[in-house]
Amino acid sequence: MSWFFALIPDTANVAIWTMMIASALPFLLAMLAKALGGFGMADNSHPREVVAKFTGRAARANAAQQNSFESLPVFLASVIVAMLFFVPQIVVNYLAVMYVALRLIYAIAYIVNLPTLRSITWTLSMACCFMLFYLAVKMAF
Repeated sequence: MSWFFALIPDTANVAIWTMMIASALPFLLAMLAKALGGFGMADNSHPREVVAKFTGRAARANAAQQNSFESLPVFLASVIVAMLFFVPQIVVNYLAVMYVALRLIYAIAYIVNLPTLRSITWTLSMACCFMLFYLAVKMAF
């Protein structure tokens, strides 16, 4: 695993890229949910009603999309606050990359119906955010 972290540079663009990827993830999951559910152009006049009727993997992909939107503000705020309070950039980058990796695993676990793995990765992804906030507070004193 240390080889993975050796690949992460200590420049701010890594954190910015992770924020962009995390912001795109809910949209990608929404498209996947619609593709899995057989969403067609005719369904676009009432998309929420159609998506609400999805079952199985399509419904789980939609739920992963909704949760990704819900956790996104916490992640974005934690990265920005950590950078504003001069948490070492390499630490911000490690935690931001870990958050994105965990969110990807979370989405896969949700879609393929692995609830324990889903819960673990959700918890760990949120821990990354709270660790960034904690480090920012430590830097403020």
